[in-house]
Amino acid sequence: MLSAHAVSVVREAEQALMDRLPEGALMRRAATGLAVHCARMLPRVYGSRVTLMVGGGDNGGDALFAGADLAARGAFVRAVLAGKRAHPGGLAALRAAGGRVIGDGPAAAAGSSTPSGAAGEARATENSGSAENREVHRARISEEAESALFDTDLIVDGLLGIGGRGGLREPFAALAALASNSPAPVVAVDLPSGVDADTGVVAGSAVRADATVTFGTYKPGLFVDPGAERAGRVHFVDIGLAPELPGATLLRPQAVDIARLLPTPSAEDDKYRRGVLAVRAGSDRYRGAAVLCVGGALRTGAGMVRYGGGEEVLAQVIARWPETVGVHLDPASGTGLGPGRVSAVVVGSGRGTDPADADELRALLESDVPALLDADALTLVAESASLADLVRRRRAHTLLTPHAGEMSRLLPDTDRAEIEAHRLEQAERAAGLYRSTVLLKGSTTVIAHPGAPAVVNPTGTPLLATAGSGDVLSGAAGALLAAGLSAQDAGTCAAYLHGRAAVLARDGAPISASDLLDALPLAVAEVLSA
Repeated sequence: MLSAHAVSVVREAEQALMDRLPEGALMRRAATGLAVHCARMLPRVYGSRVTLMVGGGDNGGDALFAGADLAARGAFVRAVLAGKRAHPGGLAALRAAGGRVIGDGPAAAAGSSTPSGAAGEARATENSGSAENREVHRARISEEAESALFDTDLIVDGLLGIGGRGGLREPFAALAALASNSPAPVVAVDLPSGVDADTGVVAGSAVRADATVTFGTYKPGLFVDPGAERAGRVHFVDIGLAPELPGATLLRPQAVDIARLLPTPSAEDDKYRRGVLAVRAGSDRYRGAAVLCVGGALRTGAGMVRYGGGEEVLAQVIARWPETVGVHLDPASGTGLGPGRVSAVVVGSGRGTDPADADELRALLESDVPALLDADALTLVAESASLADLVRRRRAHTLLTPHAGEMSRLLPDTDRAEIEAHRLEQAERAAGLYRSTVLLKGSTTVIAHPGAPAVVNPTGTPLLATAGSGDVLSGAAGALLAAGLSAQDAGTCAAYLHGRAAVLARDGAPISASDLLDALPLAVAEVLSA
């Protein structure tokens, strides 16, 4: 698992390491790694043009020292100073290597705290990110600085560090806009300026990078949208921080991690040991939900699927998946999990929200088997205090799989836009409120569990934005619950496989949810061969 740590933790670890190192050694380690990755993004170093956007913090110092390394190798490096001050050692190193500093104020001269640089006298203390304000500040940015951002082969974003909050202020916002419009690629130092390092929130203007070089540990904002979408490809530079770091704030699995978690059948296994999943999804009105959910479970390795539903949907499930053990079950007349042995249950996709469906959900929640709640089941929980209380009191593993709209019902004081903007925070909040594992679907799928680091899925793709894909995910996660995985591990593995299946299904071309069913075994095989 790739580990990410909160800013406060990183600061403490950095200080502990710096106390044992010569002054400036940690920054030089970071700058050297940054220079290496910048060189890889250039067609060649000698003769290339590099423009640094430099603020007054340590990230600005990293950019200046990296620029000095590139200038010493023959690159033409210009530093656009945007803050009130700049790192004096970095400025001196850049000048000594032949780099050029754009600006004529005290910061450009000596790195003092007096305002200067590309913005000249045009700085603002308020967060003024409107288009009108950006145009005003752009007009005040020197023509030389603007030219440097367009007449270059690479832009290095060293405006703000990991402590930045609330979007970019001027003139930083104007510089970020210029960088976005430049034809040159942008590499961010540690984190794109304007992205909240702890949450990935983008509260205003922010740099959009093609690549980010991060130091010591990953930052949560690099893994969670909308920040992750602005980070581009993330490169990690080891600066020796690991021994100083505690447990992770956030985790991101790789293929090898999923392979370790996936259950692998042994010679002694039979269909019962591999897990029996009860599916209470779909209805005579929404038959496709049942077919897709059952298929997702079977193609992810369920030993047996027991389906219960109306006569018409049952016939369609059996016609598509004859290996399913089906029973005609009208929620109005039967709510239990029987007949037969069951290891876990999936409920909700296309099931309905009638009183009979609420009674069925109540019976399932009162059972002692792991349960996955999706779609209509989540709506029923959101509308019923007694059902919500049953979820909280369950001792068996419970996995809730909402998208942002369903989450807004589970968290009635929070609208969809707030959830999408603060995905990590809201997923962790819901997990604590319902005392369950919450898999928040979306551009970044977050799997949160009370008292444990949240997990973010790296395989998400817009290809999954198609009707029915969530039903397949529910079946896949349910199969893994039935096989004995915890709710968080089942959600983590299912989300990873689901994303890979979407890409493998048609080599990245558009798909339908049904395409995922044939691709899930391909995704499992890919992971196990990693």
